[in-house]
Amino acid sequence: MSKRREVSSIVAITPDGRLYARHFRTSISSRCVIQALRSVRCKIGTPLLVVWDRLNAHRSRATTDFIASHAQDFAVAYLPAYAPELNPEEQCNAFVKRAMANALPGSVDDLHRLARREFGRLKRHPEMIVRFFRHAGLSITGIP
Repeated sequence: MSKRREVSSIVAITPDGRLYARHFRTSISSRCVIQALRSVRCKIGTPLLVVWDRLNAHRSRATTDFIASHAQDFAVAYLPAYAPELNPEEQCNAFVKRAMANALPGSVDDLHRLARREFGRLKRHPEMIVRFFRHAGLSITGIP
């Protein structure tokens, strides 16, 4: 576990506005990514198209081996490097961070609860997530 006092989140969003978030009290690692993939696979089903930025944990040997061993469940595409404006998940994170901007959590546990609460609030507004996809200019079949 990291010695830093932090909460990191892995967020999966769908073009129709569903949000799935996993929160970790450490930096994102391959282990975290694989846990999140398993969780999303159980909640959404398969096959899944996973569109990622170029985070090291997304490209690690452990993660790529996991994806390869579950090729029937996952297809992976990468966003261009240095293109956060094309990533609707970045909009999602920015929205949650703005909501948390003035918070002063007293502990990592408080920060964890706050992150869960704010992502939970966003989850109740799928129209916002749909807007994040539109803002990114992404077009996915069946999504207006």
